[in-house]
Amino acid sequence: MKITILGSGTSQGVPVIGCSCPVCHSADPKDLRFRCSLYVEGNGGTRALIDTGPEFRLQALRAGISRLDALFLTHAHADHIHGLDDIRPLSRGQPIPVYGSKTTIAEFRERFAYIFRKTQQGGGKPHIETCVVKAGKTVEAGELSFTPIPVKHGKLEIFGWKVCENDRSAVYLTDTSFIGKEAFQIMEKPALLVIGALRKRPHETHFNFDQALTAALRIGAERTCLTHICHEHSHREIEAYCRAFTEKHGLSGVSPAWDGLSAEL
Repeated sequence: MKITILGSGTSQGVPVIGCSCPVCHSADPKDLRFRCSLYVEGNGGTRALIDTGPEFRLQALRAGISRLDALFLTHAHADHIHGLDDIRPLSRGQPIPVYGSKTTIAEFRERFAYIFRKTQQGGGKPHIETCVVKAGKTVEAGELSFTPIPVKHGKLEIFGWKVCENDRSAVYLTDTSFIGKEAFQIMEKPALLVIGALRKRPHETHFNFDQALTAALRIGAERTCLTHICHEHSHREIEAYCRAFTEKHGLSGVSPAWDGLSAEL
């Protein structure tokens, strides 16, 4: 199984429009952060996606994506679904199933109502089938298994996703501010954890660096990558922060994610 981080940025992306901060004007390509999305390739050929942010077209071209068998949603905020229309070329052969919670799918269908109207003709819409799933109930996509993980984004109940192939797993938690007992039980020491960590300062609806890394200690992944990062910190600064945390707490294999980062599990 191969995991590729298509985007590692927060809701505004980095650089932020009109911002003059050093990170937004950085020459380091790892400081260029598109909105969050994750691409999963199974060893048997299955191709799946978690979220379609506004830059999905650019992300797909960069990653060479030419096939999509399933789409999994964390929640229906704009920075996680507004690239949905760009899956049109990938849905010509057969409809792509889109999985999410009841609340997420309802908002998704409202946001993209044109897809479901009979008056919409021609090639002007993606061909999809929406599928409501419950937390903890595994969905099979070819050789891959996806289990929705219940977490909170402020007061909003959203999904993280655990993806497994054989005995290897990856956990994807973005926009998370609270993880309960049920969620920790689902995760069970994955090979890879990708977890949202907005910034050093606290935020009411997102983990900051310390909160995300503290959760990573409990989850116990072999490798941890921080994602959904804002423009307050450069990639190098976050690397240094992770090193200091790991030296103090004994957590290994931790780093900030960057757009295009891939991992073979």
